[in-house]
Amino acid sequence: MSRKSFLFTSESVSEGHPDKVCDQISDAILDAFLANDIKLGIEDDSQTNTRLGCETLTTTNKIVIAGECRGQEPLLKKFNGSTVMNRELLTQIARGVVKDIGYDQDGFSWRGADVEVLLHGQSPDIAMGVNAKKKKGEEEEGAGDQGMMFGYACNESEVYEKGSYMPAPIFFAHKILRTLSEQRRSGKLFDLQPDAKSQVTVQYENGKAVGCTKVVVSTQHNAQNRNGKKYTPGMVRDLIEAAVASSLPKGWMPKKSSDFLVNPTGNFVVGGPDGDCGLTGRKIIVDTYGGYAPHGGGAFSGKDPTKVDRSAAYATRYLAKNVVAAGLADRCTIQVAYAIGVADPMSVLVDTHGTSKVDERKLEKILPQMFRLTPTNIRRSLKLNKPIYQRTAAYGHFGRAPDKDGGFSWEKTDLAAQLKKQF
Repeated sequence: MSRKSFLFTSESVSEGHPDKVCDQISDAILDAFLANDIKLGIEDDSQTNTRLGCETLTTTNKIVIAGECRGQEPLLKKFNGSTVMNRELLTQIARGVVKDIGYDQDGFSWRGADVEVLLHGQSPDIAMGVNAKKKKGEEEEGAGDQGMMFGYACNESEVYEKGSYMPAPIFFAHKILRTLSEQRRSGKLFDLQPDAKSQVTVQYENGKAVGCTKVVVSTQHNAQNRNGKKYTPGMVRDLIEAAVASSLPKGWMPKKSSDFLVNPTGNFVVGGPDGDCGLTGRKIIVDTYGGYAPHGGGAFSGKDPTKVDRSAAYATRYLAKNVVAAGLADRCTIQVAYAIGVADPMSVLVDTHGTSKVDERKLEKILPQMFRLTPTNIRRSLKLNKPIYQRTAAYGHFGRAPDKDGGFSWEKTDLAAQLKKQF
C-alpha cells in the first residue's frame, strides 16, 4: 500500500470451518509421522525419514485422506509382501481431530463419519531429487518442488499486541474467532457450534491502524436456546457481542449496529462439512497475511518440511520479522524461489516498501549468509522435524508466540541483535 489513509479488510475462519477441519487432519497425520521418526531415531536421515503430501476432503459424514508418503511402521505396515497404509491408525487420527474440534452432529460426527484412506508411496522420481546429496563436503536436500514463497512482517500491530509483527486486519480477525472458540469450549457460549468466520475492516490514517469501520461474524449455533426459543441473528449478536468487543483494542468496536454484522444470511444451524465440502489448502490467505502481502500460491498443511512451500515460507517470515524487530524497517517482504531438486534458492528479494533505514541490497546479501535458505538448513535451524504442525492449522501460521517445545520457531526474533550489529 502506497497510500497513507485507506480501508483494508481481512477474514479468518475457525477451526470448525470445513477447509480448516481438513487442514488439521492433514497436519495431525504429519505430526504422527514425525513423532514416529523421533521414536525410531531417524528424524534427520534424509534417506528414511518422513515424506508426506497429505490432502483431506470432508463432506457430509465422509472424510477422504489422499496423497503420497514415505514413513515407517506402525503408520505403514507390510501386507502380502507390499508396504501399505495402516488405515485403522490413520482413521483413528482423523476421528480424534474431529472430536477435538467438537463435531458430533447428525451430518458430521467423529463417531460415525466414513473415513477413506488413499495415501500411497512417494514418487521415486521426486524422492531422487529431494534426498540429500553431497555438496562441498555437506549433505544437502533438494527442494521438494519449484515455486516462489513470501515472508512478511510489519510493526503496525505492536502497539496493541507486542511481538506479533502482523497486519492489524488479519491479526484481529483471528483473535475474534479464537475468543469465540475458547468461550464455546469453556461452556460460556455453549450454544455456539464449531463453524465460524470473521471479517474485519481496519481504517488507516497516516499509515497507522486506528480502528475498525466494519466487523462481520458468522457463527454456527444451536437451533434453539435452552429456553426452547429459536435463535434469530439479533439473539446471536447479543450472545457474542461482548466476546467480539473484548478481542479488539479499546475504542475499535464499531458504534453503529449496522457496522457490526452477525449471521447476515439470517440462520446458521447447518454448518461444517455437512453444510459445505472442505478441502486441504483452500485458506492460504487466512493462513498467512490476510491479503496484505503477496503469496506464492502454495498451501502449507499436510506437507513435510522438505516441501519449500511450507518451510521456505516459514524461513522468509522468520527473516522478515527479525529485520523489523531489529528496527531496520517498519515493513519487510522477502521473496525466495526454488527449482525442484536444487538446494539453493534461485533468487532472494528484500522489499521494505520505502521504510528501510538501511540498503535493501545489503540485506539481500547478508540475510542468506546469516541464515542459509537451503531446505536442510531451514529444517535443522528452525527444528521443523518435530510434531508441531496441527496447532498451526487454525488461526494462522504467523503472529503466534513461539512454544517451548519448538512450535512456531519461525516467530522467534533471535536474529535481531545480530542484524543490528551488522548495520
